[in-house]
Amino acid sequence: MENFTFYTPTKVVFGKDSDRQVGNLIKEQNCKKVLVHYGGESARKSGLLDRVFQSLQENDIEYVQLGGVVPNPHLSLVYEGIELCKKEGVDFILAVGGGSVIDSAKAIGYGMTNDGDVWDFYAKKRQATACLPIGTILTIAAAGSEMSDSSVITKEEGWLKRGYSSNYCRAKFAIMNPELTYTLPPYQTASGCADILMHTMERYFNRAENMDMTDGIAEALMRTVIENAKTLKVNPTSYNARAEVMWAGSLSHNGLTGCGTDGGDWASHQLEHELGGMFDVAHGAGLAAIWGSWARYVYETHVERFAQFAVQVFGIECDTDLKVTALKGIEAMEEFYRYIDMPTSVHELGVDLTDEQIDELALKCSFGNTRTIGVIKKLGLEDIRKIYQMAR
Repeated sequence: MENFTFYTPTKVVFGKDSDRQVGNLIKEQNCKKVLVHYGGESARKSGLLDRVFQSLQENDIEYVQLGGVVPNPHLSLVYEGIELCKKEGVDFILAVGGGSVIDSAKAIGYGMTNDGDVWDFYAKKRQATACLPIGTILTIAAAGSEMSDSSVITKEEGWLKRGYSSNYCRAKFAIMNPELTYTLPPYQTASGCADILMHTMERYFNRAENMDMTDGIAEALMRTVIENAKTLKVNPTSYNARAEVMWAGSLSHNGLTGCGTDGGDWASHQLEHELGGMFDVAHGAGLAAIWGSWARYVYETHVERFAQFAVQVFGIECDTDLKVTALKGIEAMEEFYRYIDMPTSVHELGVDLTDEQIDELALKCSFGNTRTIGVIKKLGLEDIRKIYQMAR
């Protein structure tokens, strides 16, 4: 077991009509002016934004608003948000949406409290020393950004998708009303479930001597998401299934399922980030498309872990040959993805990779052949290229 620090300062307000408490929660922060940050028109058409504005007005809280966040949120809008917040004297940011909106809000918060270019943090050139306080109203169960220390931003110049993690950006509160996810398209719901699973799977596949407690929590979370994702395919307005998935999304990325590990592998995320940056694919779907190829490329280097995954998550009987069990687990994961209409190849994402594009993806993922990724098996430029080729 590795030493660890578990830090989750975010206040969670969960359940039906919880979004109506937003004014009171922001008032507790003693702020003067709020930026309400959101994505497209769905939050407005659903009436959610009107309820937010009404709650702020009832609590005498001034606000300005900035919409337009897209999946794989863009740096250009982050810059726009920073300028707006400076102009308006904003001292609190409310993110109304999913992970993309929350990630964009975090980046704006960094830009408001640190000198220089905010992209420097995502480019790993320097570290942030503060972040404007943030609150969230979650409308998509997926990224877990509402309780995590991370955000991911895409720089349009070069289409680079990069993440940055710091405890400064952890949200002050997260409002989670599962009913707000009822209107999500089936593909977005399924993509969110894939994203949630991968946040735990990335931590689960590691090389530490893990705690039984952490493994048990991770395995139960994965089983729960798989079961309820299947329920949501046939009954998308099941409140209980929506609630289970939403809570799992937060627990999957707040650090709980990584306590006592070496931090996990995270190669699949690095591989997907380049796909998302270049082709603007849905993050969870991109992870589903790449995971099986990664797993088959690396599983023999830690076959025991993959066999445990097969047995504990999918109930597969353990064969005397652990390789057989491990491969059955990988196949079961891909069968689940297919059941919920998630891709298991890049082609199924709607992208047919050329050799030139694979070379570019591998070069970007390896930071110009200057780093390796993963811990199950350390992957260099050539390994990364082979996995993209397998996944095409």
